[in-house]
Amino acid sequence: MKLRNGDQVLLLSGKDKGKKGSIEKVLRAQNQVLISGVNIYKKHVKKQGNTPGGIIEISKPVNISKVVLVCPKCNLNTKVKLIERNDKKVRTCKKCKQEV
Repeated sequence: MKLRNGDQVLLLSGKDKGKKGSIEKVLRAQNQVLISGVNIYKKHVKKQGNTPGGIIEISKPVNISKVVLVCPKCNLNTKVKLIERNDKKVRTCKKCKQEV
């Protein structure tokens, strides 16, 4: 998986198509990512003890195939290419050839 926490991504499909956000968490086993401010749903919560009840907003994970990385250098939607430099794999932008 070539996406990591903190990467800026763009949603390609769904109800929030076209929105940008940063990745909060990567769920590798499910092939999903949790993006801040995207895919928000409302959940009705019952009062339990000291916590008040009501309607809260939660963000649900999005499939990795529905997002694309936004390069921080050229600010374009891009794919990531892994290049080996000094015996380390480095993620690079396919469009501007800069390190991500």
